[in-house]
Amino acid sequence: MTDKSNFTPEEWKLLLESVMMAGIAVTVAEPSSLWGLLKESIATGSALAHAKLDPGSNPLIKAVVADLETSQGQSIARDGLKEQLTGSKPAEIKARCVETLRQAGALVDAKAPADAAAFKDWLRQISRHVAEAAKEGGFLGFGGVLVSEAEKATLTEISNALGVTA
Repeated sequence: MTDKSNFTPEEWKLLLESVMMAGIAVTVAEPSSLWGLLKESIATGSALAHAKLDPGSNPLIKAVVADLETSQGQSIARDGLKEQLTGSKPAEIKARCVETLRQAGALVDAKAPADAAAFKDWLRQISRHVAEAAKEGGFLGFGGVLVSEAEKATLTEISNALGVTA
């Protein structure tokens, strides 16, 4: 069973960051209203909760979720995000997020091949869940589209970076 002990502290930090980066990439691709941003933030949290409660979740996914529930895991992920994203423009943030996802995908391919497909697909699903959390381009919740063209393009970039089918 693959868990935290299979990775160095830096590698584990990358995996923790990748979960948050999966949602952030989509959020910055097409910034929403305040309500939309809130919905998109909640979407990442609900994906974590779903993975925790799903008895069929992959062991690596469960280990990452369990660590993100601890104050230490949250600090590691938060500090890593600050380090990589502070002071960056939205396009730079998106590019860094996609690059982090590419690195996380390559890492699990190398160190956890039995869990890699499930983990990478989970990251892709988080991105999709965030993209579908709020309509884009409407006014006061009316009109707009569920997933904007910019979000669709970002989802494709994420899938390509992870090496999974969209």
